Amino acid sequence: MVDQANSDILLMKVQDGILRLTLNDQKRRNALSETMLIKLSEVLTNAALDPSVRVIVIAAFGPAFCAGHDLKEITAARADENEGQAYFEQLFDTCASVMQLIVNNPKPVIAEVAGVATAAGCQLVASCDLAIAADSALFATPGVNIGLFCSTPMVALSRNLSNKHAMEMLLTGEMISAERAEQVGLINRYLSAETLTEETMAMAAKIASKSTMTVAMGKRAFYEQAEMPLVEAYAYSSKVMVDNMLKHDAKEGIGAFIEKRAPDWQDK
Repeated sequence: MVDQANSDILLMKVQDGILRLTLNDQKRRNALSETMLIKLSEVLTNAALDPSVRVIVIAAFGPAFCAGHDLKEITAARADENEGQAYFEQLFDTCASVMQLIVNNPKPVIAEVAGVATAAGCQLVASCDLAIAADSALFATPGVNIGLFCSTPMVALSRNLSNKHAMEMLLTGEMISAERAEQVGLINRYLSAETLTEETMAMAAKIASKSTMTVAMGKRAFYEQAEMPLVEAYAYSSKVMVDNMLKHDAKEGIGAFIEKRAPDWQDK
């Protein structure tokens, strides 16, 4: 992966195992336009297979982290056959695919939220494994205010928040603060805008220092067991533990702990 020109709507930089993606379509408030979704899909797919990438951070330039779907683009599509039904199906399928690429990506994905995240932008935050926000960041799923319930953002929201907290955001469409977002589980923490990137990258570096094999196994197991009944979840996670125990890095890590030395990860 290489750095992109500043004119691109999605900037990419890899350093010390951390792939930093920066949404840069400020004129459209970093909306998840068709083009943005395609770019994200390509980058996330490539990152999953790239051994130089150990952690992914998604950030944004401008006052908006992501304003959700591009409503002007959506409105223009209504001129198509069947009032744009085919376009809408493709758009929402692509968006759903991107969110699943984040969840299913073997690399941990961290959202760094400095601005406003609304609708599908809020969905993007909720889909990431971790989220750190500036104390001035705001979040909302305001679709109900324009007659379009945030049904796809609801999928990610309902898997992070309690039912009542998720429904409150979905039904009222009201903006919530970073403090409230932390309270309801949408983000991990919030801090000053001045230290946001430094703290996010420090967390990313800490995760990048672990065995990628171990992290990938653990991330996959986390989401898999969450959808299972208790008995199945324990049976599944016990098998994962056995498989993990037989890996090189587990043997190395346990040995290093006993011998009081730093582990030498082979990511296998």
